[in-house]
Amino acid sequence: MSLFHALVPAAGFGARMGHELPKQYLPLTGKPLIFHALSTLCACPKISTVFVVLAPDDTLFHSFDWSALGDKLQPLYCGGVTRAESVLNGLLAAELEADDWVLVHDGARPCLTQLLLDKLLVELCNDDTGGILAVPVADTLKCADQQQRISSTQDRAGLWQAQTPQMFRARLLVQALQQSNRVTDEASAIEALGLKPRLVLSDSTNFKVTYPQDLLLAEVLLQRR
Repeated sequence: MSLFHALVPAAGFGARMGHELPKQYLPLTGKPLIFHALSTLCACPKISTVFVVLAPDDTLFHSFDWSALGDKLQPLYCGGVTRAESVLNGLLAAELEADDWVLVHDGARPCLTQLLLDKLLVELCNDDTGGILAVPVADTLKCADQQQRISSTQDRAGLWQAQTPQMFRARLLVQALQQSNRVTDEASAIEALGLKPRLVLSDSTNFKVTYPQDLLLAEVLLQRR
């Protein structure tokens, strides 16, 4: 029987936050930002292991108390220069069974709920390819020229904004990332194999903290829960 594992790449810095601390360790409701994503994943009874992929020289992770998350959490100090490299290195270090499911999640998406996580698992567990959480694009999209002027308006029909977790079989994801190592998400690597990942409807609360104001919004959402 295939197992479910989560993998959280956390070897980056998050320069757009404009802070001296790596983004994953910025405080959010009294905990490091990444704690909230890890907590949700560790609390899911269907997930066996939660791997967090850290930079080889990370000295901050063990300065925090992760004991509340239980024994599912396993740090791997094998992060790479890019997200794709970190995910691939983590998959290889984890030595998973070929048909096990891997849910790759952004550590900077602290507002993932158990409801959305369970929905992803239920809708994809029998899928031949796997898929991702995503939301249809709601805003009008503009294409810009080199002078930051609008060059055209993009038809948003059929466009979705990718989120995480992104869920695929371990062997398939390793193969995809070995062939496409410059992608910005796992689904793109799977697409490059000629496959079509499934879109599982999410909601806008599962956003990625990218800028300082995003931390404020995340804090409001988490406190209301």
